[in-house]
Amino acid sequence: MNNLSFPIGEFTAPSVIDQSQIDQWIKEIAELPELMESAVRDLTEGQLDTPYRPDGWTVRQVVHHVPDSHIGSYCRFHWALTEDNPIIKAYDEKAFANLPYHNELPIEISLSLLKALHARWVVLLRNMTKEDLEKTFLHPETKAVNVLKEVIGMYAWHGKHHLEHILALKRRMNW
Repeated sequence: MNNLSFPIGEFTAPSVIDQSQIDQWIKEIAELPELMESAVRDLTEGQLDTPYRPDGWTVRQVVHHVPDSHIGSYCRFHWALTEDNPIIKAYDEKAFANLPYHNELPIEISLSLLKALHARWVVLLRNMTKEDLEKTFLHPETKAVNVLKEVIGMYAWHGKHHLEHILALKRRMNW
């Protein structure tokens, strides 16, 4: 089950994060909307309503979850860039994924949102200075201090993580 839950492994930040690594992560964030759209382009409604693993989210829920999550991160970047180590708002991602509209909303709306959000986020990320990359925010539940340069990697990983949930399901189901 761990392989189905974390098909690309869990995120581990490298001990040294240089500009080359940051540029690679930003590239991955920039590419995610097209990759996600391509992954679900020809899926039927029944396929979209298939969980990627037993007791997991459906493909539809995953597609809606990614922009929900990335909107939160986008806002966290803004807070960290404009405030001194702000305490960010946590949210219950499982409760978000189970909101009724996630089952009714066409995935194209979330795919469009992801595309627009990432277009803006990538411009923000590419314009961050070395000082900006060292700015932080505090997570209220984990009490972790998150450094923005590491958070870029976490969200590059997050996008690939959920994309692989969909791609792995498609391979297993021979879609």
